[in-house]
Amino acid sequence: MQHFASDNYAGICPEALRAFLGANEGHAPAYGDDEWTRRVSERLRELFATDCDVYFVFNGTAANSLALASLCQSYHSVICHELAHVATDECGGPEFFSNGSKLLPARGVGGKLTPDGVLEVIARRSDIHYPKPRVVTLTQATEVGTLYRPSEVAAIAELAHGRGLRVHMDGARFANAVASLGVSPADITWRAGVDVLCFGGTKMGLPMGEAVVFFDRRLAEDFAWRCKQAGQLASKMRFLAAPWLGILEDDAWLHHARHANAMAQRLAAGLASVPGAELLFPVEANGVFANLPAVVLDGLRVRGWRYYTFIGAGGARFMCAWDTRPESVDALLKDIWALSV
Repeated sequence: MQHFASDNYAGICPEALRAFLGANEGHAPAYGDDEWTRRVSERLRELFATDCDVYFVFNGTAANSLALASLCQSYHSVICHELAHVATDECGGPEFFSNGSKLLPARGVGGKLTPDGVLEVIARRSDIHYPKPRVVTLTQATEVGTLYRPSEVAAIAELAHGRGLRVHMDGARFANAVASLGVSPADITWRAGVDVLCFGGTKMGLPMGEAVVFFDRRLAEDFAWRCKQAGQLASKMRFLAAPWLGILEDDAWLHHARHANAMAQRLAAGLASVPGAELLFPVEANGVFANLPAVVLDGLRVRGWRYYTFIGAGGARFMCAWDTRPESVDALLKDIWALSV
């Protein structure tokens, strides 16, 4: 039975698994001095069409926390959306690794920040008793499955840079955003003003591993030491890096992201005609947020379905993954219909 609680429930995609097993031959230098890490770093530079600095860590919380810490001093603050993962689901990691930088939540429709919302936080106070804003962080795709267009990213980045702030992007589902928007990875990152991207691999079908991509190499100074201190420097780095080679080859990452997005659209289309069902946000990536009657939600759990109700702005969240099958979506819809009549 496939579930819809999280795209983290899915296993390893075949391209990543083949590359992982292919790296399991003989000896190789440790701590990132191996051929796989070098090759995938070069491949990511080609993908983003720029000479970026690339690091690999085990998970998204570490990626975000260490990236933000590299942009801040302890007396700084980070402006984020009130629903952002860094604010709601990282157990204080960004504050911990930055030695105390404060997160300043801002509101925004559909899980997205706006220039006006960011400016309101920046201009709120400037006295020495208040943590000085230093970073704006955007989540792409957002925690409610919506997307920033390149122009929206650029508008926020222009404001941020004009006020001396850096721009960080939490890209746990960056692949789904690129696939949905039909733009190049560069167009919604450094060309739009993003300084550092945490490029999610786990939700794309990797066994583990996120790439921290610094488009401004100066900001990556001593980042390797941050990774080591935080327990994020893999000794056998080739096993973090090799699966990336597998999914980047022949654009497998985009193929899987498009499939996950398509399954979300299939689910949303089916929910549209269910009595009492209400889609809460536009379905733009691989997540569907919906209000359903309590009897339906309870009944789904009784029937063994797993989904979350604590993420986002209420309702139930159904996530589709790289391996979600159409028949799994249809089976979920069938049970929702049965419980709704």
